[in-house]
Amino acid sequence: MQTELIRQDGARFPALWLRDNCSCGACQIPGSGQKLFDLADLAPDIVIAQADEDADGVRVVFAPDGHRSHFTHTWLDTHRPGTAPPHDDRAEDAKALWAAADLGGVVPSGAWPSFADDPGERARCLDALLTQGFVVLHGVPVADRAVLAVARAFGYVRETNYGEMFEVRVEENPANLAFTSRQILPHTDNPYRDPVPTIQLLHCLANAAQGGDSGLVDGFHAAATLRREQPDAFDVLTHTPVTFRYADSGADLTTTAPLIGLDPLGRIRQIRFNNRSMRPIALEPDRIAGFYQAYRAFSELLYRPAARIGFRLEPGDCVMFDNTRILHARSAFTADGARHLQGCYADLDAAASELAVLRRDLDVVAELEQLFTDQGAGEYLGEPVSQAEHMLQTAAHAEAAGAPDALVAAALLHDIGHFTGRISGHQLMNGTDNRHSHTGADRLAAWFPRDVTEPVRLHVAAKRYLCAVEPGYLQRLSPASLYTLNVQGGPMSDTEADRFAALPHAEQAVALRRWDEAAKDPQATVPAFAHYRPLLTRLLRT
Repeated sequence: MQTELIRQDGARFPALWLRDNCSCGACQIPGSGQKLFDLADLAPDIVIAQADEDADGVRVVFAPDGHRSHFTHTWLDTHRPGTAPPHDDRAEDAKALWAAADLGGVVPSGAWPSFADDPGERARCLDALLTQGFVVLHGVPVADRAVLAVARAFGYVRETNYGEMFEVRVEENPANLAFTSRQILPHTDNPYRDPVPTIQLLHCLANAAQGGDSGLVDGFHAAATLRREQPDAFDVLTHTPVTFRYADSGADLTTTAPLIGLDPLGRIRQIRFNNRSMRPIALEPDRIAGFYQAYRAFSELLYRPAARIGFRLEPGDCVMFDNTRILHARSAFTADGARHLQGCYADLDAAASELAVLRRDLDVVAELEQLFTDQGAGEYLGEPVSQAEHMLQTAAHAEAAGAPDALVAAALLHDIGHFTGRISGHQLMNGTDNRHSHTGADRLAAWFPRDVTEPVRLHVAAKRYLCAVEPGYLQRLSPASLYTLNVQGGPMSDTEADRFAALPHAEQAVALRRWDEAAKDPQATVPAFAHYRPLLTRLLRT
């Protein structure tokens, strides 16, 4: 019996820690990873009764409960205790800190139509938002409430006392400096809330005024500079509670927090900076001067021209930024010129979740694309096209016929089983049925819904069906397809055909089969795999 596992490389894993992280089906829900037990369900004196290490990982038997677990080497390496501080995607370590010169005058940007429709472009823009702190989308429709569609493209709108959306334009009796034409210095929004809205979006509908340019400052960079150059001031601002308040006829919001918020490991995690909303500091009189000295030092770093990147929002531009890190500002403008923005709030955790899922999905799509590039470049069972050309042609026929996305994907991927099964396509041509339709469908089922996988599973059966029920279909088969038909069982009997026709996806499989037979033209020009990336990624979510 032992209280910890010591791997051959010397890494140590406490027994209770291992037992608490068992990922078997009895301990965790597959997919979500949510545990099916509580710590109180585990004996406090758990030990390792047996441990066997092999090339795949380590198999462990625990006592006193006798539970058996398996931990792969990859999992153990990823989660090894004590090797690194825990990752926090909101803290400074996960960010690319910047002053204006570091960006070289280049504003991270993207295009709205692509952001909405192309998962790769959306992932690129969200990565900029989460690492650099902001991104500008061009081409957002100049239409009322369009900013809400941008927020909903990656997450959810955070509704506040301002509603789900707010207007930024000059008002006759403004209750907020934002509703004037005056200059606004760098600040974060809503510091009087807990939690603070973490993403702010501002969409330009009109900007015909002289002035009114936007500016952004990286508060994390300024705080890190303060820590390096004036550590005492940094210490004051990370430990002094500051009260922020906003009150009007319908709201009275107050919270207290330091100007610079840290995580438990001392990493910069949040900036609250808005002099307009600060209430009197509740400190002993002999500490007030020190606070204001530190506050002024931080302000000077934030207000430096070299800290700010400036740009002008034109109609159709929408800037998104991390309101817990990035301070936004505006130059004064002429009140006689129309300047109208609409804004809303969203949440960083939704953006981070969307990016994580996009990256996971894009990895799947990249894996499929690599199959097309590698194995797909080879010959297609004696036909005059390669395997990849055949599948791309099949998808093009499906798309031209107006097939739904799932069936287009099935057409594109219908022969993937030739690449992933234990029996190759060459063995099929030597007389051994590789059941590639089932192998491919089973592989795709890990990622795609049944509307994709089941036409793939049935496309070989559909050939046998058509040869049985449609006069002349057998004669239209190529020599290679005729040969594989006989290996795969030949035309169906009447009973088999009736059973096939009753299957839920039989109609789609028959359509796929027709496109399959037509997709063997060495002269055809069709879209490349990249054309189908957005479609495949959308389907991965269903």
